[in-house]
Amino acid sequence: MSRPGTATPALALVLLAVTVAGVGAQGAALEDPDYYGQEIWSQEPYYTRPEPEPETFSPPLPAGPGEEWEPRLQEPRAPKRATKPKKAPKRGKSAPEPPPPDKNSNKKVMRTKSSEKAANDDHSVRVAPEDVRESCPPLGLETLKITDFQLHASTVKRYGLGAHRGRLNIQAGINENDFYDGAWCAGRNDLQQWIEVDARRLTRFTGVITQGRNSLWLSDWVTSYKVMVSNDSHTWVTVKNGSGDMIFEGNSEKEIPVLNELPVPMVARYIRINPRSWFDNGSICMRMEILGCPLPDPNNYYHRRNEMTTTDDLDFKHHNYKEMRQLMKVVNEMCPNITRIYNIGKSHQGLKLYAVEISDHPGEHEVGEPEFHYIAGAHGNEVLGRELLLLLVQFLCQEYLARNARIVHLVEETRIHILPSLNPDGYEKAYEGGSELGGWSLGRWTHDGIDINNNFPDLNTLLWEAEDQQNGPRKVPNHYIAIPEWFLSENATVAAETRAVIAWMEKIPFVLGGNLQGGELVVAYPYDLVRSPWKTQEHTPTPDDHVFRWLAYSYASTHRLMTDARRRVCHTEEFQKEEGTVNGASWHTVAGSLNDFSYLHTNCFELSIYVGCDKYPHESQLPEEWENNRESLIVFMEQVHRGIKGLVRDSHGKGIPNAIISVEGVNHDIRTASKEVIARCLHLDLGLLSLQNHEPKHSCSL
Repeated sequence: MSRPGTATPALALVLLAVTVAGVGAQGAALEDPDYYGQEIWSQEPYYTRPEPEPETFSPPLPAGPGEEWEPRLQEPRAPKRATKPKKAPKRGKSAPEPPPPDKNSNKKVMRTKSSEKAANDDHSVRVAPEDVRESCPPLGLETLKITDFQLHASTVKRYGLGAHRGRLNIQAGINENDFYDGAWCAGRNDLQQWIEVDARRLTRFTGVITQGRNSLWLSDWVTSYKVMVSNDSHTWVTVKNGSGDMIFEGNSEKEIPVLNELPVPMVARYIRINPRSWFDNGSICMRMEILGCPLPDPNNYYHRRNEMTTTDDLDFKHHNYKEMRQLMKVVNEMCPNITRIYNIGKSHQGLKLYAVEISDHPGEHEVGEPEFHYIAGAHGNEVLGRELLLLLVQFLCQEYLARNARIVHLVEETRIHILPSLNPDGYEKAYEGGSELGGWSLGRWTHDGIDINNNFPDLNTLLWEAEDQQNGPRKVPNHYIAIPEWFLSENATVAAETRAVIAWMEKIPFVLGGNLQGGELVVAYPYDLVRSPWKTQEHTPTPDDHVFRWLAYSYASTHRLMTDARRRVCHTEEFQKEEGTVNGASWHTVAGSLNDFSYLHTNCFELSIYVGCDKYPHESQLPEEWENNRESLIVFMEQVHRGIKGLVRDSHGKGIPNAIISVEGVNHDIRTASKEVIARCLHLDLGLLSLQNHEPKHSCSL
C-alpha cells in the first residue's frame, strides 16, 4: 500500500479516493450490523486447515433456508467444462407425418424404441443408438461461434433477412432496415424453403430451438417443420419417427423459444430445417439454435481455429442463489485473510444482496488505498457478468495464495468489492428457463417489474437546467448533486435493490466501478442521457470525457474480441469506430442510469461493460468467455491506481472533511468524504488544482 502523504504522478488519469483519518476511524462506517447484516463465516487461519487444495473450488450442497452452514472443504475434482443445465427445459411437441396409429403425438417427450431407426439411408449418414442419448450444448449460432458463412438458405426476402440473421435471440434495429432485421425470412411461402447449418465437421445433432421474427410491427413465425441431415449437402436424410417423416411443432408466437429434441441423435455435417406450416397472417421467418456435440477431429482446421481452452482451474458452471453464496463461503474459507462476505440489503423477495470484499485488511478502509467495485446482474437474465465475477473472486484468491506478484500487489493496494447478483429475484426466473429457453427478457426486471438499470434519480436534468439559467444564481452544484425528495419517499417507484445500491455507494467512497451487463460487446461510458430532450441519440460527453474514454478503452482493448475489426456485430450496432467503446447517450438515451448517478452524486467514475452477445451462454461456453474477459477485468481494476493522490489537511495537519477540489477547465469538482483525509482527482489534464473551502488556511498537499 502506498504511503500517506506521498504524491504519485500519473501518465494520463487523476482518480479520486477518500480514506479515513485514523486507525480508530477506519472502517467505522462498515461495522454497522443493522445496515449490512454482515456475515463472516470463518476467520480461522488458512494454514491451520488440512490440505485445502487452494486451486480447486467444489462447493458442497447448500444448506436449507433454516439450516446453518457447516464450514468444510470438498474433495478436489476436475472443473466442469460442459455440463447439462440444472433443470431439463420443456421440450416442444412433435408428431409424425402421417401419425402411426400406435403413437400419441401429444407427448411432450418423444422417445423411440431401441429397435427403431430415425433414418436407414446408406448415404454416409450414421445414426446414433439410443443408449448414447445426451443433451448436447448449442453449436453457437447465438454466440456467433457459427459464422455467417456456415448459414445458408433456399431463398431470402432481402439481405437484412438473410440466413445470417437466423440466430436465436437476434434483435432487429428500430427501423428494421435492409441490413439488420430480426430473423431469416424466405423469399417465398412454400414447402420448398429451408435454412441449413454447416457444422464443418461430423456432429452428433440432438435438438433444435426455434423462435419467430423479432419485429415491432410484423408477426412472422413457423408453426411446424421437418429436420434433415447430410454429409455432403446434396443427399439428405429426413428425421423419421417410425415409418413417417417427423413433423416438429414450432412456435405459437415470435419470442418464446421452443426446443424439440430429435428422437435419436443423428451424426452428420449439415443440418437443415424445412418449414411445413407458418402463422396464417405471416411469412416463413425463423431464428434458431442447433444442439450438437462435435465429434473429435484433430485434422479439422475450423475446429482447431475456434477451439478455446483455459488453464485456470475454476468452477465453470451456472450458480443459482444458494450455490452462489456457498461458493462465496468456500472462497472465504480458502482465503480468510483477504476476503470478507457481507450483504448490502435485500431484494424484493427477501434475498440478501451478497458482496465479497477482497483486501489485505478486510473490513478496514485504509489511508491511501482506493475503493473499487464490480456489479453484475442488474438485469437478472444477463448472467454472464454474474459468472465472470464469481470466477474472478476464485481467481484472485487462487493467485494470491500462489503469490502471483501482480495479483498480490492489486489486492494489497486496493480495496475491491464484488457484487455478483444485484437482481437475484430476476436471475432465479431466468435460471428456471435455462440458458437457451429463457428468451431475451425473462428475468430482466425485478420481481415488482422495475428495470434497475434506469431506476436511479435523474440528476442530469437538474444540473443542465441550472446551467441553462445563465442570468440567475447557480442553485445546483456540478458534483455531489442531492437526491430529490420525491425519490426518497416510500411511495416512489424505486426498487429495493436500487435503494440498497445507493446506500452502499454513499457509505463507501468508491473511486472507480464497472457494472457488467449482457447482450452486446462494448463498453459504454456516461453520459447515458441525451441533453436535447427531443432526441433519442446524441453524443453527450461529461466534463471528464477524455478520462471516461480512456477507462472504456482500457477494458475494450484488452478483451479478446471487442476491438477485433473482423468480428461480426452482435445485433445491429457497429462499435468499431470507437474501438469497442461508445458514449451511452449516442447509443440510446437512458434517464436515471447508474453511470450518470454515480458520476453526479458520488466521486465514483462508473462504466457499463457489456461482456457478450449471448446474455445467458451455455455452461460449455464459460471457459472461453472467461478467457475473453479475464485480462480486461484485471486491467480495469488496475486503472484505479492511475492518477495523483495526496492528503488534504489544514495548517495543523488535520484532515478536512468535505473539502471541494477543482481542476481548471473541468466543470466537475470532487470532494473528500466525511472523516476522510485523502483526495484523489480523476481528471486527465490536471491544470490548476484549487481547494475551495471557507477557511483560508487550508491547503492541499499533492
